[in-house]
Amino acid sequence: MGSSSVVAAAKEVPEITTASPITASDRHQKSTSPYEVVREVAGSNAVVVFSMSGCCMCTVVKRLLFGLGVGPTIVELDHLASGAPDIQAVLFHLLQAGRQPVPAVFVGGKYLGGIETLMACHINGSLVPLLKDAGALWL
Repeated sequence: MGSSSVVAAAKEVPEITTASPITASDRHQKSTSPYEVVREVAGSNAVVVFSMSGCCMCTVVKRLLFGLGVGPTIVELDHLASGAPDIQAVLFHLLQAGRQPVPAVFVGGKYLGGIETLMACHINGSLVPLLKDAGALWL
């Protein structure tokens, strides 16, 4: 898959109305849908990884991003007090059939994909420009 086709595969997440991410405690105070939670967190941070703490592929994604000098916002779904199954259902809707919902990587408010897409972008050289465009890397 060429770099332009990988970049074109990123799915747009609609624009966010607030600038701050929603935390698990905020979710209880507002009647926010899981889709809105994903959209707000993804749209208000340069890089977001939805993860499970025991998932080895999630660890690979986080290590790659940290190794590149990116400080992603990480949402460990198994550490959320509530709402994790609903958020996973939203992530399932973004995926191609047969894929796991985590790790789910958002760059610049757009759904990039899972580990396969992230690694493909890294290997073909399109990941660093994506991260720079999103404001996650400065050099």
